[in-house]
This record gives sequence, structure tokens and C-alpha cells, in this order.
Amino acid sequence: MQVVSKPFTAAERAYREIKERILTGSLPGGELVSENEIAGELGTSRTPVREAFLRLETEGWMRLYPKRGALIVPVPSHEAEHVVHARYIVETGAVRALAEVARAGLVPRLRESLHRQRTLADAGDLDEFAIVDADFHREYVVAADNPLLIGFYDSLRERQRRMNSVALHRGETHTDRIIEQHTALTDLIEAADAAGFADALARHLTDVHGVTPRGL
Repeated sequence: MQVVSKPFTAAERAYREIKERILTGSLPGGELVSENEIAGELGTSRTPVREAFLRLETEGWMRLYPKRGALIVPVPSHEAEHVVHARYIVETGAVRALAEVARAGLVPRLRESLHRQRTLADAGDLDEFAIVDADFHREYVVAADNPLLIGFYDSLRERQRRMNSVALHRGETHTDRIIEQHTALTDLIEAADAAGFADALARHLTDVHGVTPRGL
């Protein structure tokens, strides 16, 4: 029996679209937006936009001010520090745990990701590059085959995407440099050099986000 998926409600569509704009940085942190403004851009009424705003406020992406609008909450400095530290712990732990057979299957996928990153960089598609960047790091976390770590790592994904987009659009980091560092990380995984990978990852996270993992 064929399962027919239900279409999204207007409120769900508004929520997804507004959240995507926040994650890509097209609605930057610190900007004040109104229900009317967003409803006009989305071609919908204010009601679904209001529902979306309330949901996004609950999730911490917006702060609502009655009769004034909604403030896009900037990435707090402490959040960036916490995300970078959490990523460092999970990613280095995953690489240390990689079995030889898992590593052998992983490296070609990482090389394919590097090719995709170069293509997107050449096209200047920074938003898609930020997604593929996040997926690159997730590949070796998944390869370590620990469902608890994968679940925790995925809970960081939206914050990771937004931080990547902010860094890229502000020109704080450059795609060529990121690809160069991703290539080095791939080479170290292939060589089973977990210590070298940990050092290279710390430098990479510091370069991209301006935050050094705690304890280093």
C-alpha cells in the first residue's frame, strides 16, 4: 500500500522557511523583523507567520517584542565555545574508535565530499557549502558506529550549520582554506593518525570559528 505524505500546513511551511533563512544567515542575528514583512515575502497571511515566530522563540532562535517585531537572536559567544568544544570531543573520539574496515570505507566518501566542496566553492554557493561542510564531519562520526554519539552530534547540527554560514558570509574564513584543512583531516584518518587528527581538528575549528576547544 502506497503511503501518501500529508502536505505541510501553512504554519509549518512558514516555520521551515524562516528557520532556514536564520540558519543560512539571510536573516542575520541582531535583525528585527515583523510578521507583516515576512508574511509578504512568503505570500501568506500573518497567522501562520505568528505561529512560526512563537515556535522559533521557544527554540531560542527568536526573541519576540509585542508591537515591535521579532529579533533574530545572534549566535552567543558562549554557545560557539560550547559547540566547538562538544564537536572536538565527539569527532576526535570517533576517529580514535574507527576500526580498520570502517576507515577503509570511509575515506572514499570523504574524498567524494572534498570534490563536492570544490565544486560548490567554484560556484560560490556558500549556503550549500556550509551544509556539505557539516556533512563531511558527520561522515566519520557515523563511521565510528556509536548511535548515542551520532544522536548527540546531530543535535548540534543546526547550530553548526549556522556558525558555518556566519563565518563564510562574513568572510572570516575562506572555502579554499577549509578544503585544504579537510583534505589534511582526511589524510590523517586514512593514515590512522588519531593524535595528528586531533591537533589538525583543533586548528581547523579555531580557524573557522575563532574559538579554540577548551583544554588545549
